[in-house]
Amino acid sequence: QVRLVESGGGSVQAGGSLRLSCAASTYNSYSCMGWFRQAPGKEREGVAFIHGGDGSTYYTDSVKGRFTISQDTARNTVYLQMDSLRPEDTAMYYCAAALWRSSCTVVAQYEVNYWGQGTQVTVSS
Repeated sequence: QVRLVESGGGSVQAGGSLRLSCAASTYNSYSCMGWFRQAPGKEREGVAFIHGGDGSTYYTDSVKGRFTISQDTARNTVYLQMDSLRPEDTAMYYCAAALWRSSCTVVAQYEVNYWGQGTQVTVSS
């Protein structure tokens, strides 16, 4: 069992920045950790992921160049730095862990083994 504890999030004006953190109870070098987000009335979508072993990353097109995912393996923690935020980034953000993966390209919801509780990000115009 892996427990994911999220922190960060909140409300910010467009153009601002926020940082999300996700601390895992255990570390798996063959896992992908990252975030999905879900806006009201929309499907949950994968945002960014990082591989626990080689540090390779994946970003959905809409956040490329604005969001940066990183990890501190000593603390079993993954960070999502969100810059140049837009109102369309408003959503509930969920930390996710998909185990035993060789690549983090396109992590589907059904491939996620563990979820965080979610943290709200609100961007006002």
